Amino acid sequence: RAEETRSQAQNRELARERLAELIRAALVAPKRRVPTKPTLGSQRRRLAAKVERGEVKALRGKVGDDE
Repeated sequence: RAEETRSQAQNRELARERLAELIRAALVAPKRRVPTKPTLGSQRRRLAAKVERGEVKALRGKVGDDE
């Protein structure tokens, strides 16, 4: 609310200034995010973990009869 001063005219002017500042701030375009790439080491670690996980799942198969 615009009740900073006792004068209605001054309060109106302050409200207009705040609105103008809000509009100016809204017109500024945000900076674009530069996408980054995963490091080579992190890619290798991820793939190694996937291979290891695949081996664990492959070993979950049913055990065959040895008769």
